[in-house]
Amino acid sequence: MIEMLVSLQVTNDFDYAKYREGITPILESIGGGFGYDFKIAEVLRSETQNKINRVFTIYFPDQEKMDAFFSNREYLIFKKLYFEKSVASTTIMATYNRD
Repeated sequence: MIEMLVSLQVTNDFDYAKYREGITPILESIGGGFGYDFKIAEVLRSETQNKINRVFTIYFPDQEKMDAFFSNREYLIFKKLYFEKSVASTTIMATYNRD
């Protein structure tokens, strides 16, 4: 299993929730999902200039399924409709094998 630790600067909670609602069935259909999910009030130390107010983990069965998810036509529609206008920045903090 491959997992990513991701941080975001979410600027519109309503549209971001619509994005998550739309992509979750696609993610689950390939055996993936969200693990931890936090709204962050204060960042004490960071290795990026990006602002951060959301941190979560997302996992996939393997690299091939992860790549297929992020290139899925339906996923890309939700990304364009909701993610792009609700998230100011994204930082991939780590990608690792979770077994």
